[in-house]
Amino acid sequence: MAATRTQADEAREAVVEAALARLDLDAKARLLSGQDMWTLPALPEIGLASLVMSDGPIGVRGVRWTADDTSVALPSPTALAATWDPELARRAGVLLAQEARRKGVHVLLAPTVNLHRSPLGGRHFEAYSEDPYLTGLIGAGYVTGVQSGGIGTTVKHFVANDAETDRFTVNNIASERALRELYLAPFETIVENAHPWGIMTAYNTVNGTTMTEHRYLVNEILRGEWGFDGYNVSDWMAARSTVGALEGGLDVAMPGPDTVYGEALAAAVRDGKVEESVVDTAVRNVLRLAARVGALEGAEPAVTEPPAQVDGEALAREIARRSFVLVRNQGALPLRGTVALIGAAARDARVLGGGSATVFPARIVSPLEGLTAALPEGSLTYAVGADPNTELAVADKGFTLRAVCRDAEGRVIGTASAPNGQIQWMGSDLPDGVTHETLHTVELTGTYTPRETGPHTFGIKGLGAFTLTVAGTTYYDDVQGTDSDDPFISFFGAPEPRAQVELTAGEPVEVSLTHVVSIPEGAPIKAVGFTLAHQEPTRDPDELIAEAVEAARAADTAVVVVATTDRVESEGFDRTDLNLPGHQDDLVRAVAAANPNTVVVVNSGSPVELPWREDVAAVLLSWFPGQEGGAALADVLTGAEEPGGRLPTTWGSLADAPVTQVVPTDGELPYTEGVFIGYRAWEKEGRTPSYPFGHGLGYTEWTYQSLELDGTTARIRVQNTGDRPGREVVQVYLAPAEPDAERPARVLAGFAQVAAAPGETVEAVVEIPRRAFEIWDEKTNSWSFVKGSYEIQVSRSIVDRRLTGTINV
Repeated sequence: MAATRTQADEAREAVVEAALARLDLDAKARLLSGQDMWTLPALPEIGLASLVMSDGPIGVRGVRWTADDTSVALPSPTALAATWDPELARRAGVLLAQEARRKGVHVLLAPTVNLHRSPLGGRHFEAYSEDPYLTGLIGAGYVTGVQSGGIGTTVKHFVANDAETDRFTVNNIASERALRELYLAPFETIVENAHPWGIMTAYNTVNGTTMTEHRYLVNEILRGEWGFDGYNVSDWMAARSTVGALEGGLDVAMPGPDTVYGEALAAAVRDGKVEESVVDTAVRNVLRLAARVGALEGAEPAVTEPPAQVDGEALAREIARRSFVLVRNQGALPLRGTVALIGAAARDARVLGGGSATVFPARIVSPLEGLTAALPEGSLTYAVGADPNTELAVADKGFTLRAVCRDAEGRVIGTASAPNGQIQWMGSDLPDGVTHETLHTVELTGTYTPRETGPHTFGIKGLGAFTLTVAGTTYYDDVQGTDSDDPFISFFGAPEPRAQVELTAGEPVEVSLTHVVSIPEGAPIKAVGFTLAHQEPTRDPDELIAEAVEAARAADTAVVVVATTDRVESEGFDRTDLNLPGHQDDLVRAVAAANPNTVVVVNSGSPVELPWREDVAAVLLSWFPGQEGGAALADVLTGAEEPGGRLPTTWGSLADAPVTQVVPTDGELPYTEGVFIGYRAWEKEGRTPSYPFGHGLGYTEWTYQSLELDGTTARIRVQNTGDRPGREVVQVYLAPAEPDAERPARVLAGFAQVAAAPGETVEAVVEIPRRAFEIWDEKTNSWSFVKGSYEIQVSRSIVDRRLTGTINV
């Protein structure tokens, strides 16, 4: 499957070989080990610049984890997949390449193409879909777009990194067939169709071998069978063995400088434990990446003329509205008349998931702001109703803070702005004039002006010694610890409440949180990370709901925004249930009882329970909609645009979900379900979800007129029979005519987007790939083309079949 090399590729390869020949062993070993959190060392002797990497996938954070360094924030990957539009994913990638160039970044650590094996996966929002085919095509579009802008991608996390529990140590036991047909499939599609310049190997172990040393999966399949010629970087701190990693196909161990490579690798070669030729192979892959992104002198970069500039705000808004999935509508949408907007998440928007996907947009449009701008003056009211934040959050609104760095004698050695209460300085990312050797304490200090009168709770997230002072009183002066062995607990763990202070709305008070910095000897990352957390006064839930009910009664339509929080959906932990936090379910029931024209907007990155779904007039899934989410929501609710999304993952209750095991036993997590995850498992178990895979409504009607089959090409004619323009996702499923308990009843085999004016008929053309007819034969260790009769099912979802035909292969 290797891409055909062009003359330009051959020219770059010649420069790579010449550069490699001029490096000694120590320089080679040093290159394969990060020099800090996000970069590789420069080698001036061969004209190699320092390669800079940055987290994605919804934006480009850059090398600084701070709200000072803003980034465009696109909707969550689940939202992008809900568009079912690889071309839109490509356009998103072009924008992210533009952002990367602006920030001096060469390589984006994205996309995440692990599958939604279980709805409990904590990082579910950061991956695309439960279906490998849809995931692969969206991922290929994304990679193509990013690399068209001259920026490398690292498709992650290779492979079977589908949950967060014990993610550093878990041994995922999966059959070869499940790996081939499900978990490897998106990576294979992307390698074949988009030729990514990088891959990231995961923390976890697969079938007894840790992924950073998995010679079979990396060298034999990824590089050998598929022809991948990019670089392979470890997930951060995943590499454990010098020889094992190198022989397992790992090119770069991150972050640096203290990794299993560097001096340890040079010593291993000199001691005869590994051949220098294997080191050369890894260095060659890194230099090829550098040549492609323009970081190696003498090599023409793969892209010499970047694409035209993209309007980031406009694209973020377009992706959001195209991603919203209208799963129920009993005539309540588009909106008419007066509106009561309800929910804390309508005012304080949740636009992205927690963890390494975090970026800091320059602006966020909340649902309240979006609807206020879109609706006639006087037609909108607002009530909190219920707050999903049952725990403390990062100190933000109302806080004016700065960070003051001092040495052991108390002298100020540097300062930095702090746009919120979170300090995350990774590696050398310290304020000017500050070094790890001189830094003793960091004080977050400033003022807080409350929005509400009452008892405010302040807390701390992080490990070590802290002193918390509010309004002149010290409430905490002690050492905060943890029982967790997750090295990122300071960043992803829960904050501890440490003070409750009576404050008055509008009256500012001084706030200070001082942290004594202590970095353990030999720590793989020199990082300073802690958070000042805060929670506003909690009012009586019944009182808040009563106020919302009164607002709902007085309006023609009630719009309730319910949401998860970063303590529910984030990197670092899995979910234990699918419930909405706080009293949000009670709120929806009460509002729906008061106003039958109730619309619920579900602001979550992944499935949640919707026990009231049949009691409301409409349900709209908005995912984590990115920085322009409120504006896009107003577009869709008012009918200026239609909701364009279709479900990329089945939504159902946890009690009915077929695959829920994410907690290993004795270090192992068997994938006993084999090839049956997502809709494949729901159908096998005969269970009915809340909303099936592929489901989604618009604001017009479609008639499926005809299906014409020519070999494996399906031509489908559909007509817009409604009264407004619309867009339809035509889905094609392949079902073996003779049932087989070892095969899914049907699989997604193709899809196409069409748009039409009222009354217009259009044609969708779908090519069914050969792989749809194949299964992995574990006896022959090869793909087996299964001949026979198949039903072609043209559908609006996995269960809503409109046209059928039969082919024999």
